[in-house]
Amino acid sequence: MARVLYLGGLGRSGTTLVERLLGELPSVCALGEIVHLWQRDIRDNERCGCGARFAACSFWRRVGEVAFGGWATVDVERIHELRDAVERTRFIPRLANATTPDPQVREYASFYARVYAAAAEVSGAAVVVDSSKHSALAHVLRWADDVDLRVVHVVRDARGVAYSWTKTVSRPETDGSAEMTRYSPGRSALLWNAHNAAFGLLARRGVAVHRIQYEQFLTDPRFALHELAEFAGVPVADADLTFLGDGYADLGVGHSAAGNPMRFTVGRLPLRRDDAWVHSLPSNQRRLVGAVCAPMLRAYGYPISVEA
Repeated sequence: MARVLYLGGLGRSGTTLVERLLGELPSVCALGEIVHLWQRDIRDNERCGCGARFAACSFWRRVGEVAFGGWATVDVERIHELRDAVERTRFIPRLANATTPDPQVREYASFYARVYAAAAEVSGAAVVVDSSKHSALAHVLRWADDVDLRVVHVVRDARGVAYSWTKTVSRPETDGSAEMTRYSPGRSALLWNAHNAAFGLLARRGVAVHRIQYEQFLTDPRFALHELAEFAGVPVADADLTFLGDGYADLGVGHSAAGNPMRFTVGRLPLRRDDAWVHSLPSNQRRLVGAVCAPMLRAYGYPISVEA
């Protein structure tokens, strides 16, 4: 049975950073956002975190052979049909209230399960990390056969998330031909509420969920990684954390299938909180997001009002 650490939360909450640091631990293999593997990698042949095109990456080529006998055999159209039928935010109430899995849910989850098992076999890792983030996919995966699902719910201050969604960020894997999605602060506030609530609902359905705050993670990443390793069920000694320094991490080459541009970083990465939003997000937008997200901000321990 593949043990999967699924990183969930709304995008721009710091999941890629958490994934990159987890991927430096022994017995852990970070896979990136597998939710995008079918289109961006198999279809579009975008770049793996190692820099090579997906089809040229030896790691992913071996995973495809073990999982499906080669990526060419994968019916991407069928996967997209299943995604549209079962993996949408609006379907979460139905997924959460189900007592038995819909056949389409089980079929869709099986594609992910095969990738996880193959990646664990190829890498020799005890745990694979999927940073797909999508709350609906997490609800689907609770029905996956042969998957030991453990969810890390990553939360970041909604105003920091909102500011990040307004930025223009190019996608390096497309060689500058495309940009990451942008949302208005109001739109991102609604999504922040919906996706974070969905992970709370997942915990009430018996799935192992461990919530972390992005800001606290950066305050003491060494302690945070010890906690996450314990949650994942892998032993980690202080000697395994030598890649962490005072305010930085030294990262090796990874094989992230998709995600934030940070997945391409190799070498020294500064570890510091990005609080630019406090001064750069206009006060009216800051107040709007604070008002829309107030109940959950309060529940997570964030201040309702923040002034620059």
